[in-house]
Amino acid sequence: MSQSAASANAQPGWLARNYAAIIRHGVIWFFMIVILLPLSWVLIMSVKSRPDAMRGDFWPRKFDFTTYAYVFQKIETLPINMWNSIYVTAATVLLTTACAVLAGYALVHMRPRFGGIVVAALLASLYFPTRVVSIISVYEIQSGLGLINSTTGLILPYITLNLAISVLIMRSVFQYVPHEVIEAAKVDGAGPLRTLLTIALPMARNGLVVVFIVNFVTAWGEFLLCSTLTNDQEARTMPVVLAGAQGGLGQWTWPNLAAVYMIVVTPGILAFTFAQKLFFKGLAEGVVKG
Repeated sequence: MSQSAASANAQPGWLARNYAAIIRHGVIWFFMIVILLPLSWVLIMSVKSRPDAMRGDFWPRKFDFTTYAYVFQKIETLPINMWNSIYVTAATVLLTTACAVLAGYALVHMRPRFGGIVVAALLASLYFPTRVVSIISVYEIQSGLGLINSTTGLILPYITLNLAISVLIMRSVFQYVPHEVIEAAKVDGAGPLRTLLTIALPMARNGLVVVFIVNFVTAWGEFLLCSTLTNDQEARTMPVVLAGAQGGLGQWTWPNLAAVYMIVVTPGILAFTFAQKLFFKGLAEGVVKG
């Protein structure tokens, strides 16, 4: 066999065969490190002693877990603030998801007369910084309703933050439900609500996870509206408490601030960790279909 024929039959090396996979995994690892390294630094900082926090070392020489007890001792309203965050976030997620499901189903399978205009208006609203532009109007409305300095009063403004994107996500997901299936249910005598709950909604569960996570992250970490609409410490949520945990003649050193930060972000990290698979699957379906 000639040398040219042998070269033609030679198999490509491992690096050539896996070049694309190496690049892909390299990019993934790079962004994972970019995201996890600051979070790891804050976690380690929260268990450092005060002398270790003043050094430049990443790993502490002595672990000090009393910082978390210090946080609960110095912020007497912390359990109340934590409950406020849970209460407002849960109510916001449930109500926004319910509205998004009903609106998304109606836009796709009930075909309202001005559905196209509604979708266009929802899309247009995404290009405006509504949270900043409407803060004065929101304050006046809340004041007129007597909801200033009320934890429950935060729910309605929070619902508006992601309602447009939530409706658009559920609309995209419901487009995966064949119209023939919905029509067959109508022929069998099922009403719109029963059709939605028993047929369409189980087929759109991935979209529900996306809406849940998006609204959870937004409501849990919202700062501007809460700091504007509340004055009492007991009515505020955790992000505002985190912003106020500073100063005090050295009382709030870096380990203590890091402990507060970890208390605030841990629920969101856990929620996303358990639902990430369904989240990305539902997000991909919404993007492709939309």
